[in-house]
Amino acid sequence: MAERFSLTETTAAGGTRLAFAGELDAQAATALWPKLLGRDAKRPAGIDLSGVTRCDGAGAALIQSIQAAHPGLAVTGASPALSRVLARFAEAHRAPAARSAAPDPLPTRIGQAVIAGFSAAGEGIGFIGSVVVSTLAVLVGRGKLRLSECAAQAEAVGTRALPLILLLGFLIGLILAFQSAIPMRRFGAEVFVADLVSIALMRELGPLMSAVILAGRSGSAFAAEIGTMKVNQEIDALYVMGFDPVQFLVLPRIVGAMLAMPVLAVAMLASGIAGMTTVMTGFGFPVSAILRQVTRATTPEDLFGGLFKAMVFGLTVALIGCRRGMETGTGPKAVGESATATVVGSIVAIVLLDGMFAILFNLLGL
Repeated sequence: MAERFSLTETTAAGGTRLAFAGELDAQAATALWPKLLGRDAKRPAGIDLSGVTRCDGAGAALIQSIQAAHPGLAVTGASPALSRVLARFAEAHRAPAARSAAPDPLPTRIGQAVIAGFSAAGEGIGFIGSVVVSTLAVLVGRGKLRLSECAAQAEAVGTRALPLILLLGFLIGLILAFQSAIPMRRFGAEVFVADLVSIALMRELGPLMSAVILAGRSGSAFAAEIGTMKVNQEIDALYVMGFDPVQFLVLPRIVGAMLAMPVLAVAMLASGIAGMTTVMTGFGFPVSAILRQVTRATTPEDLFGGLFKAMVFGLTVALIGCRRGMETGTGPKAVGESATATVVGSIVAIVLLDGMFAILFNLLGL
C-alpha cells in the first residue's frame, strides 16, 4: 500500500490540501475512506491529483464522495484520462437524479393513466370471465366445489365478524336515534324516529356498513392469503398438479362471502333497532309502540332489497380480494400492497354500486 499509493496533506488557507499520488484503486480507497469521509474527517481545501498514475471506479467514487460532502471543492492536476473517468462517473450518478427530478409532461401522464386503467379493466373482466367459466364447470359437473371450504369461509367471514357487527350496529342505531330526535322534537314527531332509523338501516346502512366491514376485515384477508400463496408459488403448484386455482381458492371464498353477508346485514339491522329502541325508551316510548311503528314503516320489499344488495356487495368484495391476491407480484411489499388495494377498491366499488342501486330502486318505485 505504501509503495503503490501515498497521500500528502499540506496545510492551506481554509483547510488541508490533499495531494494523491500513485495508484488510486479499490485497496487505496478502502484505506482512505474512513479517514477522509469519517466522522472525524477534516474539511479539505482542495484536491491535487497530479501524482495519480492509475484510478479505478473505487477511486473515482472516493473523489466524488469527497466533492459531494464538501460542495465547491476544487480538484486540480488530473490528467486528461483521469478527468474523463471522473466526468463519466459523475454523469452516471447524476443521471438517475436528473431523470427523477424531471417529471413526465402532463399529456404523457394522462395517457399512461388511461392505458393503465384500460389494462386493469381488461384484467378484471378476464378474471370475472374465469370465475364464470369455473362456476359453469361446477354446475355441469366438470368441476367440484369444496363445500367444507365454503362453510369454513362463511364461518370466518360471518361468525367471527358478528360481535363487531352487533357492536357497530347498536352504536349506529343509538347515534341515528339521538341525532334525528333533535329536529323531530321541534314538531312533536319523535315517534317517527323509529321509522327513519329502521328504513335507513334496512335499505342502506345495514348492507353498506356490513360490506365496509367485510372489505376491511375479510377482503384484505382474501388478498393476503392468496397473495402469500402466489409469492410462495403454491398457485403454480396447483396448476402443475392439474387443479384450477379459481375453483380451488376463489369460488369457496365467493360463496362464503355471499352466504354470510345477508346474515351480517340482518344482524346489523337487529342491533341498530335495539340501539334505537334504547334511546326511544329513554324518551318515554314503550317498546311495543316502537316495534309497531317499525313494522308499519317497513315492508318486505325493503328487507329483501337490502339483503339482495348485501349479497351483491359480498360478491364484489370477494371478487376484488381474490383478484388482487391472484395478481400479487414478488417482493416483501407485494402482499401488503394487494391487501391495501383490496380495501380501497372494495370501498369505492361498494359506494358506486350503492349509488346505482339507489337510482335503480327509484326508477322501479321500490
